[in-house]
Amino acid sequence: MKFLKFLLVGIFFGIVLVKSEAVSWYRIFEMFKFQSFHMYGIIGSAVFLGILFLWMFKKFKVNSIAGTPIVLPPKEKSFTRYILGGTIFGFGWALAGACPGPMYILLGTGVFSMLIVIAAAMLGTFVYGLVRNRLPH
Repeated sequence: MKFLKFLLVGIFFGIVLVKSEAVSWYRIFEMFKFQSFHMYGIIGSAVFLGILFLWMFKKFKVNSIAGTPIVLPPKEKSFTRYILGGTIFGFGWALAGACPGPMYILLGTGVFSMLIVIAAAMLGTFVYGLVRNRLPH
């Protein structure tokens, strides 16, 4: 029962993504063919809001729900891993027509072929767990 609020927020978020067509395969296809600004606008506004909220968290020293300060440790700078990881993620997104979050939303809307995509994502995560110690991080 204590996780009901998270379930409700997730359902609301899923409805917003469906109504804004952010999970539409055709919108994603248009984005990768540079034919429409729709998805770039959604992603760009999300990045902008993320930057704004992180700046506000740091400026006003906002605490988490548990009362602990929100601290973002600096990440190790590495050009190769971001380019390689982003490229693999982009290829998977383009092939599947959905990134990880919308996969479940599409399944919830009745696109049952997403079960194959979700299974492939789980397999990819498992394989990454097996080989991650041998990868350059």
